Amino acid sequence: MVETILVFALIPLAIYGAVSLATLRSKFSGAQRYRPGQPWEHPPQWWSANPEGVGTSRIQPAADGTGTTAKGGARGNW
Repeated sequence: MVETILVFALIPLAIYGAVSLATLRSKFSGAQRYRPGQPWEHPPQWWSANPEGVGTSRIQPAADGTGTTAKGGARGNW
């Protein structure tokens, strides 16, 4: 009877407890998080997935100077 309770109750409870403590560890670490409504106390930071491409345009001017060579739009004719 004791072995059955140990195998089917205490071991799974120990595993669940270990997993729950591991997931809640970051919550109790004490690092403050920003919450809406709080003042922002850090310098502004812009994020870009491609920092090398910031400020560059993929649209090239037309050779005759009449506009651009961009295609596409709502119809999707590329």
